[in-house]
Amino acid sequence: MKIGKYEIKHNIIQGGMGVGISWDKLAGTVSKEGGLGVISGVGTGYYKENENLDIKMRRDKPVDVLNFYCKDALKRIIDKARDICGDAPLACNILYACNDYGRIVEDACKAGINIIITGAGIPTNMPAFAKDYPDVALIPIVSSARALKLICKKWKRYNRLPDAVIVEGPLSGGHQGFTYEQCFQEEYSLENIVPPVIEEAKNWGNPPIIAAGGIWDKNDIDKFIDMGCAGVQMATRFIGTVECDAADSFKEVIINAKAEDIQLMKSPVGLPARGVQTNLQKTMKEGTAPKVACISNCVAPCHRGVEAKAVGYCIADRLGAAYQGDIDTGLFFSGSNGYRIKELTTVHELMEKLTKGE
Repeated sequence: MKIGKYEIKHNIIQGGMGVGISWDKLAGTVSKEGGLGVISGVGTGYYKENENLDIKMRRDKPVDVLNFYCKDALKRIIDKARDICGDAPLACNILYACNDYGRIVEDACKAGINIIITGAGIPTNMPAFAKDYPDVALIPIVSSARALKLICKKWKRYNRLPDAVIVEGPLSGGHQGFTYEQCFQEEYSLENIVPPVIEEAKNWGNPPIIAAGGIWDKNDIDKFIDMGCAGVQMATRFIGTVECDAADSFKEVIINAKAEDIQLMKSPVGLPARGVQTNLQKTMKEGTAPKVACISNCVAPCHRGVEAKAVGYCIADRLGAAYQGDIDTGLFFSGSNGYRIKELTTVHELMEKLTKGE
């Protein structure tokens, strides 16, 4: 699979997962094994190996945007991933909803990342922040052909077009590009939204199309390759690996989850999000959940805690708690197939299964 100037040995992208679920160990190992490892650019101020970095914290939480999206911590994560994968292509996922989005893109480019992936919004000005780094490949995540058309029209003013396009269906973990109702309607299934995007892409240089959301095994991969995709993106299944940067307790939550535990929930970002129902949701219903007090100012749609108070939790705080191993107050995102993870494996073993079959 070729993305921009980069050759990916296997047609598998490991989806970006923040806070701290896909950082140096997971992303670096996936790239080493021939996939495309993806570092999450979200919440780098929580990185556990941040000693000697000047990160302002309050109540063990990064203070405001410069600390939550810490430039020096992101560089350290990228450098450590590079120590693992060498010269293999390495990507960074940066949510368009992030406060200071453009600065984070520039930080990743300066740190030597090869590919930027952006979803959680329609990144119409994404190329503006990578203009000084023409070798960095740019990949938007879309949920419709209409979104791709809009992005390409806007990108033409920067003399850029997407180097690849990820089409994400409504079975993915975390935030969805659909309304709650659409997530359950057949017309918005990944199988139905991929073909129109493939056709639309032919009008814009025919970039490789990558399917995402609910991909589990080689049979799924083969199905979307046969439909005309160049590859797939998978995130949740990589949580079940030894190298995943998540806390052991996070992995246990996923391993112990039943199918009915993985549900859509409201999010301060303004989109439905899929994750495991845990004690956090129970305490929210009881009115005993942690109080919302915006410290990190992580995403623009939250309006500095206004939306967080409305839905009952701060997404930065709760994802940070999950990364730190707090089962009681953590937020545990998972794709719809997360319950199928029953034990840990290594990235090498998983890549063997995904490329050769179970």
